[in-house]
Amino acid sequence: MKIYFETYGCAANQADELVMRSILKNDFEFTKNIEDSHIIIMLTCGVKGSTENKIIQRIKHIRKTYPNKKVILAGCLTKIIPKKLQKMFPDYSLIGPDQVSDILKIVKKVAKGERVIDIRTYSSDTSLSSKRVCIVPTVVKEAQPIAIASGCLNACAYCATKIAKGNLKSLPIECVVRSVKYAVEHGAKKILLTATDCGAYGKDIGTNIVELLKEVVKIPGDFKIRVGMMNPQYVKEFVDDLIEVYKNPKIIKFLHIPVQSGSNKVLKDMRRGYTVEEFKGIVKRFRKEIPDIRISTDIICGYPTETKEDFRKTIKLIKEIKPEVLNISKFYPREGTYAKTLKQLPTKEIKERSRKLTEFYKKLKKDLIKNKD
Repeated sequence: MKIYFETYGCAANQADELVMRSILKNDFEFTKNIEDSHIIIMLTCGVKGSTENKIIQRIKHIRKTYPNKKVILAGCLTKIIPKKLQKMFPDYSLIGPDQVSDILKIVKKVAKGERVIDIRTYSSDTSLSSKRVCIVPTVVKEAQPIAIASGCLNACAYCATKIAKGNLKSLPIECVVRSVKYAVEHGAKKILLTATDCGAYGKDIGTNIVELLKEVVKIPGDFKIRVGMMNPQYVKEFVDDLIEVYKNPKIIKFLHIPVQSGSNKVLKDMRRGYTVEEFKGIVKRFRKEIPDIRISTDIICGYPTETKEDFRKTIKLIKEIKPEVLNISKFYPREGTYAKTLKQLPTKEIKERSRKLTEFYKKLKKDLIKNKD
C-alpha cells in the first residue's frame, strides 16, 4: 500500500513528515505521485487565513479528483477548525500535531477502512508526549529539519498556533543531539532546528536554547546549523550567551526574531511580552558582536487596535533596524483567538497598510544595496 505526503507550512511540519516517514517506512511504500497512492497524508498549516483557504480548496480538489482515496488530515488546521473540517470532509480522518508518534497505528486503521478522529493535545508530563520526544528521524534530507519542541508558553491575542499545539513540550537535549548526529552521519549538510518558538525551548525542562546549541556544535562533521524563529520575550533573557554561541562557525549567522509591531501599545494589546526598545536592544547587540548577522523579522499590518500613528511607528522601526529579511502579513482574525472578538479594521485599510510597508521596504532594500555597492 502506497502513501503520498503533502506538507504545508513551517519547518516543524516538514520535521513531522520526516518522523512519520521514519515510523512508516518498514510497513508501507511511499510515492511522489498522488495518483499512485492509496492513502494521502496532508500536513496542514493554520498560521494565516489565506493559507487556511488555500489548503481547504486543495482538499476539495483532492476529494473531487480522487474520490476513492483514503485521506488523513494532520497538522495545525485539524485543531484550529476541527468541526469545520469534519463537516466538510465527513469521510476523512483527522489527527493533530501530537499524534505524530502514533502514525503507524493510525495508518493501519485507515488502511482497513476506519475513520480516525484523534486531535488530543498531550501535556508535557505524559508518557504519550515523551514517546514522541525520543524518536530519531531515520529518513534524512541534505537540509534536515529537526523539531526541538512543540507548543509554546505565550498566549498571543491573535495566534491560533497555541490552540493547535498547546503548551510547550521541549525535547531533552540528548534526544536532539541524537537526531542531529544521525542526520549528519547520514548525509545532512544543514540542520534546521525548529519549534513553535525556539526561544522558549527548554523552559519546561530546566534548560534553554543556548545550552542546546552548545551541545549540538560539539557534534563532529561538516555541517551548518540554522536556528528557527525565536521570540524577543525569551531572547532578552539570555541575549549575551546566545550571541557567544552564535559565534561558533557551525551556526549560520541568521536571526529570525519577529517584532510584529513598532508600537508598544499594540505589542501590549497583542500580549507579546516585550517592548520595542527591548527588541531593538537585541538587534543592536547582535549587530555589534556579529557584524555579518542577517536579521529577519515579521510585521502584522492592521491589528484591530493599530492606529495610523501605531503604523507610522512600525515604518519608523523598520527604517531604523533595516532588517535583511522582512515578512509582512495582513491581519486576519483566527478562530478561537481573543483578537477575533475585537472590532476589526476595514479590510481596505489593512491592505493599504500592507502595501505601504511593502513598498517602503522594497525602496529601503534597494537603497541599502546601492550604498553597499
